[in-house]
Amino acid sequence: MFSQTTEYAMRAVVALAAGDGRPMTTKRIAEMMRVPPSYLAKVLQALVRGGLVNSTRGLRGGFVLAKAPSEIKLLAIMDVVSPIKRIEHCPMDHDGHSSVLCPLHRRLDHAMSLVEEAFGSTTLQEVISEENPCPTLQGELQQLRDLPS
Repeated sequence: MFSQTTEYAMRAVVALAAGDGRPMTTKRIAEMMRVPPSYLAKVLQALVRGGLVNSTRGLRGGFVLAKAPSEIKLLAIMDVVSPIKRIEHCPMDHDGHSSVLCPLHRRLDHAMSLVEEAFGSTTLQEVISEENPCPTLQGELQQLRDLPS
């Protein structure tokens, strides 16, 4: 249902949100979140252009969130990399129901509206604060926290 780009963008911002504001390299995020580094680099640049992530060059550079996790809605991440396309007219272009959706397309559009609503009301902070955090992510982040500043 969601594009690979959306999946990778979500994984990247979750890693950044859980990383306590420390800059993270593309390589590190890719390793943590099991994403191809070359693909991730493109996704991160889109997130930078979208104002959700900042990047810094140099030895201690990397990527960090541009806002607090509590200020970033999951829908904003999707909107930057792969926006949900709502159905505004019947794509079959039949006379008589191009402006009024047929039952099939009305249901498809309703499902998309539910996704928009769910992601538009969920912050990144909520995802990283869940009671059952991702065990892989938690182990990786503990290693990251153990590194000297």
